[in-house]
Amino acid sequence: MDWLEIKEFLKDTLKIVIFVVVILFIIQYVFSVTKVVGNSMHPTLKDEELFILSKFNYRFTDVKRGDIISLKYANTKYLIKRVIGLPGENVYIKDSTLFINNEKFEESYISKELEYDDFYLKDLGYDKIPEGMYLVLGDNRVDSLDSREIGLISKKDIIGKIAIRFWPLNRFKFI
Repeated sequence: MDWLEIKEFLKDTLKIVIFVVVILFIIQYVFSVTKVVGNSMHPTLKDEELFILSKFNYRFTDVKRGDIISLKYANTKYLIKRVIGLPGENVYIKDSTLFINNEKFEESYISKELEYDDFYLKDLGYDKIPEGMYLVLGDNRVDSLDSREIGLISKKDIIGKIAIRFWPLNRFKFI
């Protein structure tokens, strides 16, 4: 190899390295693909559906009630749940009805026929949700591993917000 060939090789290699670094940065900090496993978010999200998860925006914006998020759970697993309770709020479920700060909260995304157990924030040892913590629930309250069992979640455990359902194609939707 002469010097020009080495220089071209190094240029091409540098382009590939930069491309790989950019892709890894995007996957780590901007967005990634995630999949629903199970029925805990039914009927909103279904088992095996694929989504684009927005990470970058979510690191700098407030978590909002109703956001569907992916969160770290048990080291290597993740869960997809809906944010229900925000810091400073008291949340409870009585007779299959959600109350936030003692006011009934209408949830259009859950099945009205479902009956599920009562839950009180006091069951987790809190009067109100502490700063930086959130209460998350699955839309299928009968079949969901959520804050009622795993406790409140910290903002640092939130991976990102579900942004786009892209599979199956006939259910494509911006969330």
